Amino acid sequence: MSDPSLQKLSDLPIGATAVVHSLQSGLPSLTRLREFGLLPGVRVQLIRKAPLGDPMEISVRGSLLSVRKTEAEAIEVMVTEDSK
Repeated sequence: MSDPSLQKLSDLPIGATAVVHSLQSGLPSLTRLREFGLLPGVRVQLIRKAPLGDPMEISVRGSLLSVRKTEAEAIEVMVTEDSK
């Protein structure tokens, strides 16, 4: 991550919204998340995290998805102004 305004989805605080910037390629689980609509340019919100931080629940296009921490670490997002 070279852009300082980008961060990993796994680093978002609960309740924050962000826009997906990029997803790593080559991970089959991320391919599945793309099929569910998690694509660059899409707004996501972190709803909650399990007590140990894995998995986490995100809202994407009106659906709730559970994402493993390893998957969330492979997704770069840009935090939106309304969640700061």
